[in-house]
Amino acid sequence: MASSQRIVEDFILSSRFLKAEIKAIIYLPPNYSPLYTYPLVIAQDGRDYFNLGRMAGLTDQLIEQKQIMPPVICAIPYENVKQRWHRYHPEGNEQEAYIKCLVFELLPKLKSTYALDDLAHSRTLMGDSLGGTVSLVTALRFPHTFGQVIMQSPYVNERIIQQASAYPNAEKLAIYHTIGLQETEVKTTWEQYEDFLTPNRALHRVLSSQGLAKYQYEELEGNHTWKTWQQDLGHALTTMLNP
Repeated sequence: MASSQRIVEDFILSSRFLKAEIKAIIYLPPNYSPLYTYPLVIAQDGRDYFNLGRMAGLTDQLIEQKQIMPPVICAIPYENVKQRWHRYHPEGNEQEAYIKCLVFELLPKLKSTYALDDLAHSRTLMGDSLGGTVSLVTALRFPHTFGQVIMQSPYVNERIIQQASAYPNAEKLAIYHTIGLQETEVKTTWEQYEDFLTPNRALHRVLSSQGLAKYQYEELEGNHTWKTWQQDLGHALTTMLNP
């Protein structure tokens, strides 16, 4: 049944890969109706995108202005920063299980519950920092499942650059990629400091040469905080969900 107002509801998945319950947040756009199909956005760091990124209100506004196609958004929160590292980081001991959960458990359940477009380019994975990293890795691994990535200030190491360099399905993938010019000394989960800007520039050089379906790269005035990402979020959504 269609509602003129957006609906935000809970969504629970029991994951055998993670051996845990995933408690996600679902955004259904105003006038959502099962008679139509909608693009899907899966957001890592889900509660941050809703609370700090103000994503629900921003999406409402962009739909009303006809700047984006109305999406269904599945926002996946993390319980704590250590769990987040293990699920999102390339060396995390749960990253493989998390990716399999996204592809083989979460997506099928979302498809059976909501009216979603069934094409890879109608599915966007997004995240900030390590959330952007795991979004990219998942799309590189499963090009026929996820065709779009929004990554804001992703963590990049040599392994990520090698995976992007060897990617054989570039023409299927669209990427929105931003990094802040002040992200030269970022405090990480384990209280260390790393330069994010230089490796992101290296990844940009690789992705630029790959012949992607779409590639938007920008260096922003800002640092590794939600102030930077929130200001960029509207541009990210209008770029990747453009009608």
